[in-house]
Amino acid sequence: MQQKFDRSAEDLANIVGLEHTNVMVPDQRIATLFYIVGMGFTRDPYMTPGVVNMWMNIGRTQIHLPTGKPQVIPGHTGIVIPDLAALKQRLEAVKKDLRGTKFKFSAARNRVDVTCPWGNQYRCVAPDPKFGRTALGIRYVEFDSNPGTSDGIARFYRDVIGAKTAVRKAGGVAAHVETGYHQSMIFRETKEKLPKYDGHHVQVYLADFSGPYKALQERGLVSQESNQYQYRFKDIVDPESGKLLHTLEHEVRSMTHPLYGRPMVNRNPGLNNNNYADGYSDQAYLMPGAELRR
Repeated sequence: MQQKFDRSAEDLANIVGLEHTNVMVPDQRIATLFYIVGMGFTRDPYMTPGVVNMWMNIGRTQIHLPTGKPQVIPGHTGIVIPDLAALKQRLEAVKKDLRGTKFKFSAARNRVDVTCPWGNQYRCVAPDPKFGRTALGIRYVEFDSNPGTSDGIARFYRDVIGAKTAVRKAGGVAAHVETGYHQSMIFRETKEKLPKYDGHHVQVYLADFSGPYKALQERGLVSQESNQYQYRFKDIVDPESGKLLHTLEHEVRSMTHPLYGRPMVNRNPGLNNNNYADGYSDQAYLMPGAELRR
């Protein structure tokens, strides 16, 4: 019997990738200790090589870290890490140098929860076929949101941006927005008071670049006309009522953007000058195998 496939499982809708989050940090040295030495990520060797910004490669995704007043995403970022045991060893090694900051981490059987020196939270998990072939990369970003906003947020991303969305109740009511291959943004309702928006942002690539632009422009929501390949917006509104539901700046890029699909260097953090082995310098960001059965 010929095998049947669920072709819709491979549909990406309009958002084809969430490439980076952006949070300011006040100290590039401390950021280096945490993100490179502790987390094991790789500073992009080609972009922003100075001392006022770092682009941190995580597979095909990134965290951008310009210098400035610290910004904190209310919620957490889910990241697939190839080796959780090695991650715990690296974090233990930087604990002394990060004393006096907000840095902390805790390990469970299947994940490691980490707080950066300024309060951003990361939930690290090991590769798993249910995450697709990703072995290293940002899988999702979860944002705290106000009660009663999930339906409207889902409508906004579906009707204005053209994304695949769903409202789910497991773990608390949340709007789930698909942002690429096994990626998502999650807006989870909380009764806790949300902090004032501090300017952090996310960057996404769209297949239909002009359609959402037109819909945003009609609503007066385009906040920056960056260039031919990019624009920004930050207000998420209910498309039915126009009510403001959430504030999060989006750096929106076209698939013709010069940086789309740019190869990213990912070092193997397990290598050093004492155990160097030729051919093992790069960290794989995809699991082997051409096919994964769900």
